[in-house]
Amino acid sequence: MILNQAGTRRFRAYTSKHLDDLLLRAGLHDDERLKVRAVATVLPFRTNAYVVDELIDWSAAPDDPMYRLVFPQADMLPAADVARLADLLKAEVPAAELLAEANRVRARLNPHPAGQMELNVPRLDDEPVPGLQHKYPETVLIFPKQGQTCHAYCTYCFRWAQFVGDADLKFASDDVEQMVRYIRRHPEVTSVLITGGDAMIMGEPVLRRYLEPLLALDQLESIRIGTKSLAYWPQRFTTDPDADSTLELFEQVVAAGKNLAFMAHFTHPQELEPPLVEAAVRRILGTGATIRTQAPLIRSINDDPALWSAMWRRQLRMGMIPYYMFVERDTGPQDYFAVPLARAHEVFRDAYASVSGLCRTVRGPSMSATPGKVCVDGVTEIAGQRVFVLHLIQARDPSLVGRPFFAHYDPTAVWLGDLRPAFADRFPFEPAAEAAAEEALVAV
Repeated sequence: MILNQAGTRRFRAYTSKHLDDLLLRAGLHDDERLKVRAVATVLPFRTNAYVVDELIDWSAAPDDPMYRLVFPQADMLPAADVARLADLLKAEVPAAELLAEANRVRARLNPHPAGQMELNVPRLDDEPVPGLQHKYPETVLIFPKQGQTCHAYCTYCFRWAQFVGDADLKFASDDVEQMVRYIRRHPEVTSVLITGGDAMIMGEPVLRRYLEPLLALDQLESIRIGTKSLAYWPQRFTTDPDADSTLELFEQVVAAGKNLAFMAHFTHPQELEPPLVEAAVRRILGTGATIRTQAPLIRSINDDPALWSAMWRRQLRMGMIPYYMFVERDTGPQDYFAVPLARAHEVFRDAYASVSGLCRTVRGPSMSATPGKVCVDGVTEIAGQRVFVLHLIQARDPSLVGRPFFAHYDPTAVWLGDLRPAFADRFPFEPAAEAAAEEALVAV
């Protein structure tokens, strides 16, 4: 293993060209490996030496949760699609033919859930601003062009479309000046979220190019950074060549009067065990930044309240703030990973009941859907009907935030689109029938 001057490993990525060799470590036979490689022609695969050597228990693979978190599974896609792609791989067809078939499968996987490419695209001087989403009145999301990858890819990732090399599916910008002009013209914007991909894949000079101009915007109260780096490459904050300068940049953001919040993704307690993680967390918190933790509820990986309880309690001891439990989004291999909403609430409730009040900053289970973040508050019976109780934690229409609404109970429902309104003819965020009909006529 190559070492840097600090005596620690340099970052080494593993991609699909390394996949077959890595699968041998999991004890998969030839036909099993071929099916996994077929899935990897559709869904992106990338991991690194830290994940492979420090997080995965290879003696328990392929059932180890960290293995399942980063390695494709043969049954993540419809069997007919996997068989067709496997046959093409076996026949060693030209790359263009294989790619065409993979793209056909991708097109059926809802690559941009919640209208990522269509909804709330900002405009400046009547021109669209690429790489920005004005998702809520006070919040703008920034997708840096240089942050459109990660240290490793999660198999459940709802932004998988950013990583497959199709320019039509990418959503990114490197025009920092345009970004700043847009925010300045919208004084209602008080918070930005730098996301991707993973913002922390960027080196300090590039990250500084995005952060420093934001410090001059008095309207901004908070800057958030979405990242999985603490789990997948904590060396980014300890021994990487620009670790110290990155932390100095964080101090600069805090000194400018901005709340700097790390939105750190931890999906399983195993990700918190290496000592490097604790060291990285201490260094980040030492800059004055906060770390809020979030993750989706994923079947076969963390659908157990004891895991969530252990994870939240460990995070609290390390100085982090439990923030969100998400519902797996309606994209990619959702059918493989999704947990029914009724079960999701049970997992959240049981985990929430077993932790102290300081851990109960966490919210969920929450669906990041088109109208906003929809939280499942529970299941109850009203007027003889069994119903889901829900509310919007965040909404594109702020008047809807915090108002409870109801849906007919459905034990198989896994997403908002599977639910039907109860005690009303529509959900609060849906247009009235007359308005919907008028919109349809205009569209025609």
